[in-house]
Amino acid sequence: MAGNTFGTAFKVTTFGESHGDSLGAVIDGIPSGIKLDVKKIQDALDRRKPGSTDGKKSSAVTARKEDDKINIISGLFNGFTTGTPLCFVIKNENQHSSDYSELSVKMRPGHADYTYLKKYGFRDYRGGGRSSGRETCARVASGEIARQVINFITKAKTGKNEVTATAYTLKAAGIKCSKINFSEINKNQMRAPDSNAALNMLEKIEELRKNGNSAGGIIECQISNLNAGIGEPVFDKLDAVLAHAMLSIGAVKGIEFGSGFDAADSDGLSNNDPMTVKNSKVNFISNNAGGILGGISNGDKIVFRLAVKPVPSIFIEQQTIEAKINPDSPDDPDKIKFKNAKLKIKGRHDVCLCPRIVPVVEAMTYIVLADMILRS
Repeated sequence: MAGNTFGTAFKVTTFGESHGDSLGAVIDGIPSGIKLDVKKIQDALDRRKPGSTDGKKSSAVTARKEDDKINIISGLFNGFTTGTPLCFVIKNENQHSSDYSELSVKMRPGHADYTYLKKYGFRDYRGGGRSSGRETCARVASGEIARQVINFITKAKTGKNEVTATAYTLKAAGIKCSKINFSEINKNQMRAPDSNAALNMLEKIEELRKNGNSAGGIIECQISNLNAGIGEPVFDKLDAVLAHAMLSIGAVKGIEFGSGFDAADSDGLSNNDPMTVKNSKVNFISNNAGGILGGISNGDKIVFRLAVKPVPSIFIEQQTIEAKINPDSPDDPDKIKFKNAKLKIKGRHDVCLCPRIVPVVEAMTYIVLADMILRS
């Protein structure tokens, strides 16, 4: 299976399956001599785990419990990076593989079951295997490492404030935030910047949960304190690589920067961002570009939004197909036979992925920025 590596100068290769022994990553390209705070890496993993920010059970997320304890096995000595590949492992400890026995032959609508089977002729049906959102634990740990690398480099070079990526649920289950207050993000179960909107989201999500259904939403991310000049034209534009990173997250189906698709209904005068100079510093009066011009950061805040699809694992009977595989005829192009079937999914599943994807979005943002900054 190809396609498990992301990045050029800061290269992350993730490995492992949803119900395998372990997951993890190998990161190549980390400069030597950077002090890593392993506790902060563990804290980042803890943010990704099922549950809420306040310790109460959330209607939005799965009941699966994942300890996600990181074990760094190479690339770190006495707390400092050695410049060699850094590898870490995260053990799987709470699998219920029996929940997926029916899925050995039946394809879940909205999942990668059918496409994996058609591509490889074989698949790990326990939770989706490699296509599971469980894989994102390796991304989150890698993202926190990337964040520490970025801020070590930028502080050493410029002494400026830390580069920060802040993601949050802007909209879920049809309910949209009416304000953006970063201090509220980690105070509610939806990781929304508007606690009142979060309550309304949860009310709607609870209604969907009781009916066996699910919800989608929109995640917004803001990058602050990134210098102008980061990005690699022509094919590796900063927004293009961010888009690649974000669309690699399983449930993300769309992305827009700045004014995004609203720009299609605008005009040049309205959509351009006028520039001024104050105290020898360039400033932008508006930010329709979302902080990126020509694929290169312009020094303004970078803003992008992601469309997250509803969770496909719903507890309502659905029309699907059943596969019969003949393992004794590996060269037979028709070794897999399909027939119509019905399926009602079992197990422990999220109702809305937005709050759990928030730390993944931040992590992938830091991985992109680490790669781009090292390339610069």
